[in-house]
Amino acid sequence: MIRVLLVDDQPLIRSGFRALLDTEDDVTVVAEAADGHAAFTLAKRHRPDIALIDIEMPDVDGIEATRRIAADPELVGVHIVILTNYGFDEYVFHALRAGAAGFLVKDIQPEDFLHSVRVAARGDALLAPSITRRLIDRYIAQPLDSHAGRRIKGLTAREREAVILVARGLSNDEIADRMVISPLTAKTHINRAMTKLGARDRAQLVVFAYESGLVTSRGT
Repeated sequence: MIRVLLVDDQPLIRSGFRALLDTEDDVTVVAEAADGHAAFTLAKRHRPDIALIDIEMPDVDGIEATRRIAADPELVGVHIVILTNYGFDEYVFHALRAGAAGFLVKDIQPEDFLHSVRVAARGDALLAPSITRRLIDRYIAQPLDSHAGRRIKGLTAREREAVILVARGLSNDEIADRMVISPLTAKTHINRAMTKLGARDRAQLVVFAYESGLVTSRGT
């Protein structure tokens, strides 16, 4: 059962998402919150699999809520998905850096929304290659993080290759095909890289790969 925490300051939005989620046998909404402070409190109480968090809220916004949840070692299993009205923008980028696994636009089709919840629950990032490209072009064009570059040196050659392919938007199966290994081995390389780099999930791995210079918008 996928346990979901809904966070949005608009009751109508929350009720709409809840009504949709309640139709699914493998999904349950464990709690709702109207601001980021309540989101963190309820995440601690219920330990959901997914926290769907609106990015713009009064007092404690979605970015700060993401940062608090992602920083708490007791909530490492909570996958945070940002909800936004506007698509990819600077706020979404900062949420990804803070620990979000991806984002959804609120006018998403119901079937795509439900699919995305299940994807996030598996631990996969909600970042299509096209979104990754926009992230690169708009927000990673800045001086490289030398500290990140030093940490990259701790990866094995195969782990570095796996990180590069994750940053290019490939799935585990596609990475396995490219590296001529099994999907399980590909997943192992990715998980080890995340552990060494301190990345919470694949989304942070993508950001890290570009900030460190391991991958650039011109290719590797």
